[in-house]
Amino acid sequence: MATVSKNRKAALEKFDRNKVYSLDDASAIVKEISNAKFDASVDLAVRLGVDPRKANQMVRGVVTLPHGTGKEVKVLALVTPDKEAEAKEAGADYAGLEEYIDKIKGGWTDVDVIVTMPSVMGKIGPLGRILGPRGLMPNPKTGTVTMDVAKAVKEVKGGKIDFKVDRYGIIHAGIGKASFGAEQIKDNAEELLRTLVRMKPTASKGAYMKSITLSSTMSPGISIDAKSFS
Repeated sequence: MATVSKNRKAALEKFDRNKVYSLDDASAIVKEISNAKFDASVDLAVRLGVDPRKANQMVRGVVTLPHGTGKEVKVLALVTPDKEAEAKEAGADYAGLEEYIDKIKGGWTDVDVIVTMPSVMGKIGPLGRILGPRGLMPNPKTGTVTMDVAKAVKEVKGGKIDFKVDRYGIIHAGIGKASFGAEQIKDNAEELLRTLVRMKPTASKGAYMKSITLSSTMSPGISIDAKSFS
């Protein structure tokens, strides 16, 4: 039988795991039960009524969280020399092309997001086997392949995240930190949930939002009333 840690036991005493909470209440509870010694991430898991094996039911997109993620995002701008200064001025941690392509070929992937231009995608394509599995491959659908590199960098630095339903029909997304106020957590979660509602595929039948769970690193999950977002 699994042993329940002292912290987890204390957290479980502060809410009812069999109860479904409003987003307001869940946002307050997740702060109360976050006992990690570091600034834990706050995560949202949304089970959708879709079959991701079917192209017309794939849910993928981007959302800009009103209060950011609380995480320092490292951005690499793979751009031509004339765009380097623009990318760095916008906040890119690294900017360049050939030198970083060579570094990536050598195994370097110490960044969170890569932004690039349509004109250089031909050079970046072969890096797919390295970047793809790490979720770093630039994609026009997420706004990371664009001529307006400065705008893309600013958006990523400002709290823009991309999400994609996994093979089990679940969206996982980090929406903040335990140090955020309950209202900030609620605002960020609501922005993502409203975005998912707007993206409901027409081919999706029955209940779309099947379950919503809010948690922080190492904390139990808190069930949120999915019907309020249907």
